[in-house]
Amino acid sequence: MHNRSATAMVRTVLVVATMAAAGLMVAPGISQAGTRATHALSGYYVSLGDSYSVGYQPTGGGVATAGYTAYIAKKQKLQLENFGCGGATTASLLNALGCTESGYGPEAASDAVNYDNVNETQVQAAVAFIAAHPSQVKLVTVSIGGNDVTACAADPNPIPCVVAAQSAITSNVTATVGDLSSALTSAGDHAQIVGLTYPDVLLGSEVYPTVGGSTTLATESITAFDVLINPALKAAYTSVPGGSFVNVTSAKYKMAKEGDDTPLTKTTTLAPYGTIPRAVWEICTLTYFCSQGNIHANTAGYTFIGKLAVADIKSH
Repeated sequence: MHNRSATAMVRTVLVVATMAAAGLMVAPGISQAGTRATHALSGYYVSLGDSYSVGYQPTGGGVATAGYTAYIAKKQKLQLENFGCGGATTASLLNALGCTESGYGPEAASDAVNYDNVNETQVQAAVAFIAAHPSQVKLVTVSIGGNDVTACAADPNPIPCVVAAQSAITSNVTATVGDLSSALTSAGDHAQIVGLTYPDVLLGSEVYPTVGGSTTLATESITAFDVLINPALKAAYTSVPGGSFVNVTSAKYKMAKEGDDTPLTKTTTLAPYGTIPRAVWEICTLTYFCSQGNIHANTAGYTFIGKLAVADIKSH
């Protein structure tokens, strides 16, 4: 009996060792607080970013939701590992230790990786996870930069404010994708790094808080995104092999038509606002800005972003 048990134990150890060597066993990332069950999927999908990456919505006092990352994970058949942190900036990705421990948050609602109390930044935690799972990370997405310019909406001169933030956005995002790309290369991964921008929620200032609001701010927001923010983000994300950029701002959703280069001139109707520009209709439909002055997407908005990302992934 004793010899049989010993033999069985040796066989078990050998089987476990073989499975681990073949990559069939999933070890928790260095930055994870504990082991979570993983799905029998084709690899890992790593998400970084701010409140958009955690699917934040202001309903019910403000909560993280499945967001666009869960949509992408399902469509791509990947296990999501979400390092996103509400309130994050391009600087905090590289400098703030932990998420809630550093005063940010919330973490993601779906497949969040907790890197509090491990003395790592969001980028460091993601890099550590990639290193701990060689040849298993198939996709990385990043949503960041919005909080770098949020305060500019209240500035009397918003365009100079955005210009001032632009260099930091370019520098920090370039550093972030550089670190991620190097980690993927070292781990033997050939994952695509997809950077995403945001809906131009300030177009909703045409109707919030009252119809006939700030057309000037709405118009200036177009310049801010099209001339300053998005070109800076695109340059950063495409600076590495396998890097791509999804321009959520200019994507067309249902009502808007291709070729609408002047989004505030062509109109439609939407209750209770009456006749409004098509692009404003999009913002009212996809985000909470028109109704609450809140910059975040609703469920339809996050699904739309997820679809845009999946289309970009499939095109590469």
